[in-house]
Amino acid sequence: MEDWKHTPERNAPCWCGSGKKYKLCHMRQDERIRMWEREGHIVPTPGMIKNEKQIDGIRESGKINTAVLDHVAAHICAGMSTEQIDRLVEEKTRAFGAIPAPLGYEGFPKSVCTSLNDQVCHGIPSRDVILKEGDIVNVDVSTIYRGYYSDSSRMFIIGETTPERARLVQTAKECMQAGIAQVKPWQFLGDMADAVKQCAQKNGCSVVEEIGGHGVGLEFHEDPFVSYVAPKGTEMLMVPGMVFTIEPMINAGTEEICIDEENGWTIYTQDGKPSAQWEVTVAVTLDGCEILAW
Repeated sequence: MEDWKHTPERNAPCWCGSGKKYKLCHMRQDERIRMWEREGHIVPTPGMIKNEKQIDGIRESGKINTAVLDHVAAHICAGMSTEQIDRLVEEKTRAFGAIPAPLGYEGFPKSVCTSLNDQVCHGIPSRDVILKEGDIVNVDVSTIYRGYYSDSSRMFIIGETTPERARLVQTAKECMQAGIAQVKPWQFLGDMADAVKQCAQKNGCSVVEEIGGHGVGLEFHEDPFVSYVAPKGTEMLMVPGMVFTIEPMINAGTEEICIDEENGWTIYTQDGKPSAQWEVTVAVTLDGCEILAW
C-alpha cells in the first residue's frame, strides 16, 4: 500500500505484515492519519511505518551499533590513526555477526565515518590522519544485522581541548537531546527541528541546513528527510512506528559548508571553524519515543 486511499477491509490482514486483522492493528491509527492529511498536513506513507517485528529487528541492530561505539570509546586516544578506528569498527561489527553499513555504500571506501574538527561529516578514515591532543572527532557507526539497519554517532574529545571546542561538543549534545524531547506522536518534525535550532542559537552556534537526518531500518537511508531548521508546526506528522535519526550538525561559526572536491565525500565548514554532531536512531511510540541506537 503506497498511500492511505486504499486501506484493507476491517477483517482483512493488516497492510503492515503483522498478520493481525486490520481492525485490530493499524485501522484506528490510519483513520487518524487520514484526518491530518485532509487538513493539509504532510503525513508519512505506509512504507515509513514499521511493525513490531521490524522494530524488534532494528532494536537488535541498534544494540550492536551502540556496543561498537562503546568499543571505540574504550580505545580512542591521541596517537591513533583514523584508519585504526575504522579497523576497530570493522572487527567488532563482524564479531557480532553484523555488517558495517557504510562499507561500499554508494562507493564509500571505509566501514565508518571519522570527522575531525572542521569536518562536518563523512570524513574518510586514513592512516595519515593521526588524532592529537585537542582534536574533536565524530565517529559515525552504522550497522546491518539480519537485514535491519541502525545508525548513531558520538563526539570524542582527545585529551584536553580548547574551551570553544568543548562548549561546541556539549552544545551539539544538548541540541540532540532537545530534539529527542520533542519526538512525540501526532506532533511534527518541525517541532523537533525548532527545538534543535533554538538550542543552537541560544549557545551562539548555527545548524547545517543542507544535510539532515533520515528514516532508517529496512534501508540505510529512507524517507523522510529530517530537517533541523524547519519552523515549529511544519514538516511531516510523527506517527507511531516511524523510525528515523536525530543528528543535527552544529557549527561554531556559519552554517555554510563545502565538499572535498578530491574525495567527493567529506563535508567541511565553509569558514574553517569546528563542527560537532551526536546522533541517535529513534522510534516513535504511542506516548513518546524509544532510542534504538545511541
